[in-house]
Amino acid sequence: MAVMEGAPAHSRRETPRERDDRNFAELLQELRVTQTGVQILFAFLLTLAFTARFPVLDGFQRGTYLTTLLLAMAASILFTAPAALHRALFRRGAKRRIVEVSSRLAALGLVMLALALTGALLLVVDVVVSRTAGVITAAGALAACTGLWLLLPTVLARRLPPRPVHRRRTHGTEFRARRPGRPPRHHT
Repeated sequence: MAVMEGAPAHSRRETPRERDDRNFAELLQELRVTQTGVQILFAFLLTLAFTARFPVLDGFQRGTYLTTLLLAMAASILFTAPAALHRALFRRGAKRRIVEVSSRLAALGLVMLALALTGALLLVVDVVVSRTAGVITAAGALAACTGLWLLLPTVLARRLPPRPVHRRRTHGTEFRARRPGRPPRHHT
């Protein structure tokens, strides 16, 4: 039986393992898209230091450059960390934990990417046009990333029905799936 596009996740006929595998595959596909952009940005930034015009940058521009370079590197590390995590925990029965941690790493990577894109735009517009134009353009870029990557998904998520509580069976007893780092709730 095929599941229709947009159907609630609980209508899928999949085991918890199949769901974890699907979630990880979807996350990896998302990371492929973002990682390519980060790699291009990082490569661009690395080459800037070797251009003829780089020595004439003022202190603000050099600071922006170095900060942006480090943010792009951090985004790249965060976006590749799920692959390293998967390799380290391969065949250890930790797929759900890998998905949970990888999702958080990807979210943090998006924050770093938004800041790196903002910094790169600030630097280029500052050098080409003016500092004021650079700050205005960078603020617009940060607002666009925040709006499209954070606010839009939040608004759309609020309009969806609440997620069903997934229950897993272990040794004949049921327990609620809980967030990592939180103690289990004991029902009396």
